[in-house]
Amino acid sequence: MTTSEISVSPRLSARQLARRRRVATWRRGWAQFRTHRSGMIGLGILVVFIGVALAAPLIASRSGLDVTRANGPVLGAPSGHYLLGTDENGRSVLTLLIWGSRISLLVGLMATLISMVIGTLVGLVSGFFPGWVGRIFFRLTEWFLVIPFLPLAIALATVLGRSLFNIILVIGVTSWPGTALLIRSQTLSIKERPYVERAQAIGAGRWHQMGKHVLPNVMPMVFANTTLTVAIAILSETTLSFLGLGDPTRTSWGTMLDDAFQVGAITTGCWWYIVPPGVCVVLVVLAFTLIGQALEEVLNPRLRSR
Repeated sequence: MTTSEISVSPRLSARQLARRRRVATWRRGWAQFRTHRSGMIGLGILVVFIGVALAAPLIASRSGLDVTRANGPVLGAPSGHYLLGTDENGRSVLTLLIWGSRISLLVGLMATLISMVIGTLVGLVSGFFPGWVGRIFFRLTEWFLVIPFLPLAIALATVLGRSLFNIILVIGVTSWPGTALLIRSQTLSIKERPYVERAQAIGAGRWHQMGKHVLPNVMPMVFANTTLTVAIAILSETTLSFLGLGDPTRTSWGTMLDDAFQVGAITTGCWWYIVPPGVCVVLVVLAFTLIGQALEEVLNPRLRSR
């Protein structure tokens, strides 16, 4: 929004002006994002998978997940009736794949939400507050960074038990250190800027400065990092489920790979039981990665100027 556009609307309140500026910023960001071919390809792939997950009840009946109702051949090859073959229980692999997209995407998004909240809060506090408060949170971040992610996630999942909520919780509480480190570096840079110093000079408290001046300026980096973290969370869910730590009552791409491995689908040549969930995981992770890279370039002025 230009200065002339704002000046012709003198009756607008400060909140309305702020809302218009945000809308204009989102429009500019979307226009820049559309110029990234890789980002648009990733967005298209992601929209397809989200559409399949939301429309799962319309595409494939949920009764197809019930082992007692399965009437297909055991590990049957793809045919006209079973487009992607069947599993060891005679269930359609395509049905499992469609319903599995719901769990895999749900775990990825919810675990990322937990990770972003923890990482953003820890990064803000460790970067903005001086003294022992900031040092404690920074040392906590370093401690989590030193511990290997996968062994820690496996240990927590084993202790907490096999359930969907526990998998989400485990991935969320073990994948936040990278976000915290990124937000801390941004916070250290932003808190030295003139507008933050002016707010401090006129008596604004630390929480007011952090909430009104620092947090809005680090949110673009949080948003860009979210898409990259979702990809990591989906891979983590697939890994934990493949290791037998997923929810046995839920079908996900990871549990499909675990079941295929358990029945020896690799050695018996039943590729239709292994390849589809593996390809889906790769495509979704690739989609989020492409979107995250495009968003990072759009939201980071330094990368945009290269």
